[in-house]
Amino acid sequence: MAKFPLQYFLLFLMLFVRLEGLGKGQNEYCKEVSRCKKHGPAIHFPFRLKDSQPRHCGYPGFELTCNQRNETVLELPNSVNLLVSKIDYKSQSIHVYDGEGCLLRRLINLNSSSDTTFHFYYESFDMNYYFLYNCSSVPDGYVEYFIPCLSTVPGYRIYAVPYFGYYSMTSCTKIDTSTSLLPSYIFRELSENVPLDWSEPNCAKCESEGKSCGFKNHTTGHEIECFHMPKTKGSSIKLVVTAVVIIVLLILALLVVVLYRIYTSNKMLKEDQVKIEKFLEDYRALKPSRYSYADIKKITNQFKDKLGEGGYGTVFKGKLSNEIFVAVKVLNNSIGNGEEFINEVGTMGMIHHVNVVRLVGFCADGSRRALVYEFLPNDSLEKFIFSEGHKNHFLGWEKLQEIAVGIAKGIEYLHQGCDQRILHFDIKPHNILLDHNFNPKVSDFGLAKLCSKEQSVVSMTAARGTMGYIAPEVFSRNFGNVSYKADVYSFGMLLLEMVGGRKNIDVKVENTSQTYFPEWIYNHLHQGEELGMISIEKEEHDKIAKKLAIVGLWCIQWYPVNRPSMKVVVQMLEKEGNNLTMPPNPFASATETNTSSIKPVGAFNRDLAAILE
Repeated sequence: MAKFPLQYFLLFLMLFVRLEGLGKGQNEYCKEVSRCKKHGPAIHFPFRLKDSQPRHCGYPGFELTCNQRNETVLELPNSVNLLVSKIDYKSQSIHVYDGEGCLLRRLINLNSSSDTTFHFYYESFDMNYYFLYNCSSVPDGYVEYFIPCLSTVPGYRIYAVPYFGYYSMTSCTKIDTSTSLLPSYIFRELSENVPLDWSEPNCAKCESEGKSCGFKNHTTGHEIECFHMPKTKGSSIKLVVTAVVIIVLLILALLVVVLYRIYTSNKMLKEDQVKIEKFLEDYRALKPSRYSYADIKKITNQFKDKLGEGGYGTVFKGKLSNEIFVAVKVLNNSIGNGEEFINEVGTMGMIHHVNVVRLVGFCADGSRRALVYEFLPNDSLEKFIFSEGHKNHFLGWEKLQEIAVGIAKGIEYLHQGCDQRILHFDIKPHNILLDHNFNPKVSDFGLAKLCSKEQSVVSMTAARGTMGYIAPEVFSRNFGNVSYKADVYSFGMLLLEMVGGRKNIDVKVENTSQTYFPEWIYNHLHQGEELGMISIEKEEHDKIAKKLAIVGLWCIQWYPVNRPSMKVVVQMLEKEGNNLTMPPNPFASATETNTSSIKPVGAFNRDLAAILE
């Protein structure tokens, strides 16, 4: 434990060295720190106060001024002046805001090219970037951000449209800004401070060493070096005061050594709490909004437009401000409703992916509960593969393949893209919603479970899911342990239904030999026979259908260990169909596998079909 006093001693020794070195740098006439007001941001190199510090005290383009209210002002080209709330010299970012409440108007002419001093800060985890559009009418579809302060021309409105969005913009013109993509945080915090970063000069190394940054020789160029700040008036007094403070702190350090073990656990708890608070602060704009029941009635216009109804509740079409449409699911007051509500909000509140439905908000007003989602106008995938007029609704094999890849990527994100693995347990066509361009989004997380990525087995007290899509191991542990491979099985059944345009277990089919479609399709592929689907018109369509079928058969393998992960499934779907190998027969008889006590999967699902009759 003696290492702690030594660390303090070395720290204080560094302070002495820093004070002793004052006056040895080239910036001997520059103040160490300036401020516009008492609690304003500290100003030093590479920034300088324009009217009170010499030109060589700051880097070109890093000029600050104090306005009449003693607010710190950053002067940028084209007469763009922004107010400064914070300067972070270590991360090299300056936080700015606009006193008139329209920061985007100020930033729109800045770009991220090499001749621009300050750049937008792009969050590494944020996949949402936006274009600006000038529209003469409301775009056909969901638009996330309307920018009132830029909409100055009568009859026109300016919207921010996501890069990954699929919306009809026929009445809109893209605004040609030098910055092609704008990060989402700019629109979440238009009236708050937004960080801009700089790359040159690079003073981060100096800051990390506890030194100051400045010109090596301000008369010959812009070469930067780290140095100790020069002596200023009163520095001798500072030395004496610092020495006294160091002696006191050394005494305290001895006490810290004695109390170290006592405070270790508390320190860890406090660090965890700080991390949580920072996380909640950073993501406050991403959390779903909470609505009252009165809000829900207003959003749905007194529940006027009903979209659908089921055992879970009723779905209504609603509208938020600025022509943003939503789907509102009003839940029934049934047993188990509370658990499903918590699952849905707790799970979807931390999911942000192009192939997963976005939860806009929720209502928990006494016993009244509702969930507010983004509105997807093309309903569910079920409508396009099971409807009576299936031929008229057929999307085409290329689009079916795109939908299959999108669903797979959404499920793969749930399994690997979040801090905790999310198991959906109810993958089926009804829970795959389609946007304007028929891009799929996984929905309905009422049966979902969370587990760590290292956890290979999930404990379950009862089977969950929908008949025909439930993996065998969910019913009986004789097939293996329940894991994320249960979602892989459900996805495989969904793929085979997309190929066949019918439910895998169809109790309406009179010929019982054709009741279980997956076994029928395996036999045809194994024997090299054509699938004979009515909708297959070209050779490339047949290749797509075979590829979807082969991947589906891999996913519904009897034992979970034989099924691929969703990451591998995505790779298989994006390959050429001829490069895929046929999987083992998932419908082999029990005697062939020497497990006479276990029914084969085909028989297992045919038993389920009998239950449904």
